[in-house]
Amino acid sequence: MKKIIHGLIGVLFATSAAAFDPFVVKDIRVEGIQRTEAGTVFSYLPVRVGDKLTDETAAQAIKALFSTGFFKDVRLEIEGDVLVVVLEERPAIAAIDLVGLKTVKKEDVLKGLKEVGIAESRIFDRALVERAEQEMKRQYLSLGYYAVQITTTVTPLERNRVGINFAVNEGDIAKIRQINIVGASAFKEEDLLDNFALRTPNWLTWYTKNDQYSKQKLSGDLEALRSFYLDRGYLEFTVDSTQVSISPDKQDIYITVNVSEGERYSVSSVKVVGDIAVPEDQLRKLVAVKPGDIYSREKMTESTKAISDRLGNDGFAFANVNAAPELDKEKREVAFTVFVDPGRRVNVRRVNVTGNTKTRDEVVRRELRQAEGAWYEGDKINKSRTRIDRLGYFEEVTVETPAVPGTTDQVDVNVNVKEKATGNVMIGAGYSTTDKITLSGSIQQDNLFGSGKTVGVQVNTSKYYKTYAFSYTDPYYTIDGISRGFDVYRRTTDTAGLAIGRFDASSWGAGVRYGMPLSDDEYVRFGASVDTTKTTVSTYSPQRWIDFVNSFGARMNSVLLTGGWGRNTIDSFIYPMKGALTGTTGEVGMPVGGQALKYVKATFSHYQYQPFSKDQTLKFGGELGLASGYGGVTLPFMKNFYAGGIGSVRGYEASSLGPVDAATTARLGGAKKLTGTAEYLFRMPGLGKDKSVRLGAFVDAGQVWGTGDKIKLSDMRYSAGLAANWASPFGPLRFSFAKALNAKEGDRKQVVQFTMGSAF
Repeated sequence: MKKIIHGLIGVLFATSAAAFDPFVVKDIRVEGIQRTEAGTVFSYLPVRVGDKLTDETAAQAIKALFSTGFFKDVRLEIEGDVLVVVLEERPAIAAIDLVGLKTVKKEDVLKGLKEVGIAESRIFDRALVERAEQEMKRQYLSLGYYAVQITTTVTPLERNRVGINFAVNEGDIAKIRQINIVGASAFKEEDLLDNFALRTPNWLTWYTKNDQYSKQKLSGDLEALRSFYLDRGYLEFTVDSTQVSISPDKQDIYITVNVSEGERYSVSSVKVVGDIAVPEDQLRKLVAVKPGDIYSREKMTESTKAISDRLGNDGFAFANVNAAPELDKEKREVAFTVFVDPGRRVNVRRVNVTGNTKTRDEVVRRELRQAEGAWYEGDKINKSRTRIDRLGYFEEVTVETPAVPGTTDQVDVNVNVKEKATGNVMIGAGYSTTDKITLSGSIQQDNLFGSGKTVGVQVNTSKYYKTYAFSYTDPYYTIDGISRGFDVYRRTTDTAGLAIGRFDASSWGAGVRYGMPLSDDEYVRFGASVDTTKTTVSTYSPQRWIDFVNSFGARMNSVLLTGGWGRNTIDSFIYPMKGALTGTTGEVGMPVGGQALKYVKATFSHYQYQPFSKDQTLKFGGELGLASGYGGVTLPFMKNFYAGGIGSVRGYEASSLGPVDAATTARLGGAKKLTGTAEYLFRMPGLGKDKSVRLGAFVDAGQVWGTGDKIKLSDMRYSAGLAANWASPFGPLRFSFAKALNAKEGDRKQVVQFTMGSAF
């Protein structure tokens, strides 16, 4: 006689009263399985042949098989002494089809579905479908697609399998339509919103994506808002709450920030107390906050850091400096006590360099300024990290100074670097109002075999100038940091279409150069090269140039001696805010087998950046160039100076300033050049902290004079206008809109000028 124990009854209603008489199992048979192996069933079944089956063990067996998740129904049947396990399997997922994906990558969606239990070959559980849809929506919501709709279709297939289709209708991305700051009265709302990265749509947000809501960005913006107030004396400023709402059509997002400004505090006094360890007057000079000033958290933080760094320079690596405020709410004043605890003076036991799997150890160590066995000096450690980073060989440079275990006065300096590929193959293209379309290419290895040496081949071509060059540089030719390099080049020039007089030139040369550091920011360079130049003139060339070639010949062989000095203290090459660039260069031409190239040429330049605020600075400076022939030879015309154009005096055509040939109206250039600029640089309004675009309002001045002419400021040409520099997705773009202020008759003006180029 067959007895059946249904899974549901066995699980829910098994009691101590036996539904069947207990018996010893002589055999176990499994029925109903299609994909699952019988051995798998036996491994989960808590009953074995020879065991006594009771109503309790039967219920346990059913529970165990249900808990695997493989089966949607379990029955136990008894045929004599044989236990028959009858199973109905859940279907397996044969395929997952994703339709309508445009923004999210398919592999990212499949990864998220797998985490919630939906993947090919897994057992299908309909209860997980809703979780899968929520996971997909989560991915879209994180990208701002709040209107996304997902429709799931489950299709039965042969052999107890199913196919799952997720149809996605992404909808349009939601944009921020309004940001309100409630409770602010001390400052204009538009000034406060300038501190936000999030913003309403503008002409550039297609690129920055800052018009798309992000919880992380909003948190950063709120902290920026808090810093804005604290830096202006509002010590009690708080962000009370934020509300983010979305329109019914899920296309527009509205953000409201509720704030309490509190009162504005001024500084009544600042005291420095504690174990000073260094001359007290030196520390007091580092405090940027003075009595009577409006409180600024930024200045106070800078002050405590400066004191800590100063102590670190004397070996106090673990100095603790804290500023404690004491508020007088009636007078709206705050008094600060700066507590200084220098700790023990420590020295450096060992400098360890790790991560340089390709670069030789000595290449890194020769940039170190902190010596082993010496007192710890914070500025030298920071300078060491900066110098290693400037090598350009590493993706990341980190420096840690852990205490030596078991000691209280020693640290190790651990320098860890992450290698990056230093070989570079580049093809470039660009366009400018001067050179039109330019093409360039180069192959360069900046860290040859990990030695720090550089080898490069460069090709640069435009409509008017072409260069082909090979270079080799050893930055540490000597242990003292003297560099040596070699260059071989071929250059051609065709001035047709330019403002300057018509001539063609073809030259090749080779040279050696040396560089010597005077300090970490200062250097001198000198070199020598041999050069052969063939110059061609035509009936369209200025007569004085034709006469020069007729007198000295078209081919000129020479030795060129070069030298220079430079100093660089700017804080950033991409977005400079402070510091200066100063340099002088000189060149002397000495003929070989002739007398044409007897000349001396020198330039001096200085450009200063003076900040007004975090994002506004004034750039001013200029360049002076002087050149002359010697030994009775006039200055070769191909060595003349030129001015005008986007890199010189904007508003005038490139190379158009200076002496003019009366017959051809071509620009001749000259032996003297003076240019200057003053430019107010500021960030693009509406972009917040984005630094990809920088605007400027400028005044340029400049002129070129011929040999024998005196430099007269009354001859200078002036222009004024607006400029923009954009690190665009297509490459760096420089644009200017300028008006010539005192153009004379015959001057070539050019209101709009730009250059654009990129590497790809």
